[in-house]
Amino acid sequence: MVSDETAARLHGIPLPPHMETDDVLHLTRPAGSAAIDRKGVCGHRRRLLPSEIVQVGSIRLTSVVRAWMDMAGRMDLDDLVAAADWMVSEYQRDFGERRVPKVPLAELHSYVAALRGNRFLRRAEEALELTRVGVDSPPETRLRLMMLRGQLPEFAVNCRIDSPRIHRAVWADLGARKYRVCVEYDGLHHLTPEQQALDNERDALTALAGWRQIKINRLQLRQPGSPCLRLSAGHWWITAGEGRGPSNRATWAADGLSPRNSRSSPISGFFASSAGLLLVRHIQ
Repeated sequence: MVSDETAARLHGIPLPPHMETDDVLHLTRPAGSAAIDRKGVCGHRRRLLPSEIVQVGSIRLTSVVRAWMDMAGRMDLDDLVAAADWMVSEYQRDFGERRVPKVPLAELHSYVAALRGNRFLRRAEEALELTRVGVDSPPETRLRLMMLRGQLPEFAVNCRIDSPRIHRAVWADLGARKYRVCVEYDGLHHLTPEQQALDNERDALTALAGWRQIKINRLQLRQPGSPCLRLSAGHWWITAGEGRGPSNRATWAADGLSPRNSRSSPISGFFASSAGLLLVRHIQ
């Protein structure tokens, strides 16, 4: 039976590059069976429940959740969360098609809770704690996790922005409604003229609604040590809503932030964006 990375690719589960390009065929046999010893094949022996086996055409393979679980020991935490985000993602917006989950979040929780004796169970539980419904892509997952580790408050996924001042709702990749701050990840498809036209309208509506928007691209995401994603550890927070910045929503600076600023201002880090710098400070 096809399993692990091979099953994951057939299901469409997003994988890290080193797994995506792996041409080894992963096969699983029932526990107690003879080991598979064949060139180009990685054999596994496991006890599988009937619900963990599916048929796709003429191919028998492990289910989406079982493939995810079997890879838990070989994927880092962020990649495991990204795969789980993909599995449970669902939404209905007033544009585009409805997204239906491969596995509803409640079902994934039930599956993991029922596991016994799996040596990677704790890792799966850790990933599940960080899994959120509504994520569009693995880069958005990684950006969200970076922000959490930077001691920012948790931003809602696929955040809907409404306002009497705009004619339709806007959906942000990540949004903090309390502070009216949102973050957008712009991948390669945002470079097409058609998508740029849609993005320009989204940006204008976001501003009209009174929200501050930060854009992060692929290069910035791949360089977590760069200023755009460097946030101090400790108890640091967004200044939004504290009455210090434009519209009392966020503190911004047009350019530059030097270490000497920290003596006169409780700033610890920032996000860089085309709109400026969103400053971060400690709430007393």
